[in-house]
Amino acid sequence: MNIEHFKNNNANIAIVYSDDKIIFDTQSALDMIMTVKYETDATKIVIDKNLICDEFFVLSTGIAGEIIQKFINYNFKVAVYGDYSQYTSKPLKDFIYESNNGNDLFFVASKEDAIQKLLNI
Repeated sequence: MNIEHFKNNNANIAIVYSDDKIIFDTQSALDMIMTVKYETDATKIVIDKNLICDEFFVLSTGIAGEIIQKFINYNFKVAVYGDYSQYTSKPLKDFIYESNNGNDLFFVASKEDAIQKLLNI
C-alpha cells in the first residue's frame, strides 16, 4: 500500500494506492485507516474501488456495513472512485445514492471527483 498525501489550507487527504486489494474485511479496513492516520494524520481518504473486495458490493454479505461503521466510528470520510456501471442490484444502487447524499462515504467516477468531494465537506 502506498499513500499520496494531499494537503492544503482546508484539507488533509490521503490517496491510497496498491497493486492488490487491501480491504477484505473489517480488520483490513481498520488497518488501512490507522496506517493512513499514522503516516499522514489525514481523516479523509480517497481509494480506488478495485482495492476493495468484491463482497463489499454485495450488500447481503454485511461487509459494507461493518466497514462503513469503522470509518464512522473513527471519524473518517472516504471517497471511493471507479466504474459502478456493472452493478445492477437495486439495493446497491440505492446504497450508493444514499451514501452520496450523506457526509461520510461517497462513490464517484474518478480520483479527481473523489478529491473534490472530500474538499467540499
